[in-house]
Parts: sequence; structure tokens; C-alpha cells
Amino acid sequence: MDRTQKLQSIRPTIASAKIMPNMSEDERFQNETLRPILKLQNDLLLASFQNYIKKMKNSFYELKIEKRIDYIAKSIQKDIKFRNSLKGMIIGQFTVEEYDIYIKNSSALNKRMMNMVVKRIQDQIQYFDKYELVK
Repeated sequence: MDRTQKLQSIRPTIASAKIMPNMSEDERFQNETLRPILKLQNDLLLASFQNYIKKMKNSFYELKIEKRIDYIAKSIQKDIKFRNSLKGMIIGQFTVEEYDIYIKNSSALNKRMMNMVVKRIQDQIQYFDKYELVK
């Protein structure tokens, strides 16, 4: 089994990720590649954001829920080093063929990717509650 087959074999299947003939190439890439990789890397993405909170002196925990949601989006949009780290966790799971597609339109795909990461972390905001008690 080569690298491509191994990578694809460990990705979860996402039943709701429909592939339609009239989809844009970016949308197809999102559903075929990004969504399964984000689901696969979910625990790592959450752990990474938890570490980010700790590095930022736990100020996240002083915020009300609406502000926490904003904090997630702003930290991923504005902290370039952190964003690049998250991107690396995802891009490192690409096959060479997927990487070739990605580099053709990396700017738009990065935007899509980071929006998906922000949404995924925001949707699981309760994950961080268990750490609030031990900060």
C-alpha cells in the first residue's frame, strides 16, 4: 500500500459530503479532501487550540460565551504562526495529487480551510470547559 492509499484509508467517510457534477473544483476539494481530514484531525485541532489558550494565559476563560466564540475566530485569523501550524496539520494529510490541486488555488482553499477549522472549534466550544477548572 502506498502513501496515498494509506492516507485515504484512515480518513473517515462523511455521508453528508455530497459530490455533485456541477460543483466548483474548490467545493469538490472541500468535500472530498478537507472535510474528512478535518474530522480525522479533530482531536489534534482541539488540543492545539487548548494549548493556544494556555499560552495566552487562559484569558479565554475570563470571557462570556459570545466573546469566546469571537476569540476562536480572531485568534485563528490574526495569529499567523498559529494559523500556519493548523494549516500544516491539515496539509500534511494531503496526498501528492491533492497537494497539486491545493497549490493551484491555495489562497481560496486556505480561506475555506481556516473557516472550517474555526467553525469546527466553535461548534465544540464545550470541550474547553473541562480545562477551565484546572487552569
